[in-house]
Amino acid sequence: MGFSNRAGVTQLVECDLAKVDVAGSNPVSRSNNLRPAMIKHTAFLLCLAGFALAQDYKLEPLSTAAPGLPAAYASEIQTSGYRVAGASGPWCEVWFRKTIPTASKPADQTVALPIAQGTLLGILRFPKDGADRRGQTIKAGVYTLRYSNFPTDGAHQGVAPQRDFALATPVANDPDPKAMPDFDKLVAQSKTSGTAHAAVFSLEPPSGSTFPAVTKEGEHDTVLNVKVGDLPIAIIVAGKAE
Repeated sequence: MGFSNRAGVTQLVECDLAKVDVAGSNPVSRSNNLRPAMIKHTAFLLCLAGFALAQDYKLEPLSTAAPGLPAAYASEIQTSGYRVAGASGPWCEVWFRKTIPTASKPADQTVALPIAQGTLLGILRFPKDGADRRGQTIKAGVYTLRYSNFPTDGAHQGVAPQRDFALATPVANDPDPKAMPDFDKLVAQSKTSGTAHAAVFSLEPPSGSTFPAVTKEGEHDTVLNVKVGDLPIAIIVAGKAE
């Protein structure tokens, strides 16, 4: 069983395992038919893997503030948020800043959002261990999300169509919501998440005009689309960059 996701609709594509030959009863041909039998078994396992990767997520509103939020953040962060949940339960929770400061549209065509380096975007909470865009394990806890662009140094070539990312830092290691850390400092503090690299989440302009909403992008990515004040913004909350 495989899935093809387009425009937020998951279309089921059946795996016809019946078309795979099985070993016959003839002792001479039986050994020659072992390979088709193995193909059938492998195809079945791949179908199960595809089903797991295509888990659907839904959006649940939160009417309470982020738990464990330091007092310094109380006046900056909205008291209502969003939970993204799947078949196995809550995946993550996000509370955005009340207002995200913006500037003029960047001249760089690879930068999509008019936000300054290091700007606080909001708060991310993983109720249990989660993962970032690189597939790195993120421990359960509360994290700040700050805006940045990945560098044009060749090491990040092809990571995403745009250079906009949010970097997560344990809130205990990011005490000042009004701080504007430069790229190097933000990467260093994000690594205190216990990851080998900065904990990153892709950002982009929303593809639709319905807010808030959770949509599918490509085969496995789940996108949270919101509007913070006049700023529409989307963050890929589940899915690993291929």
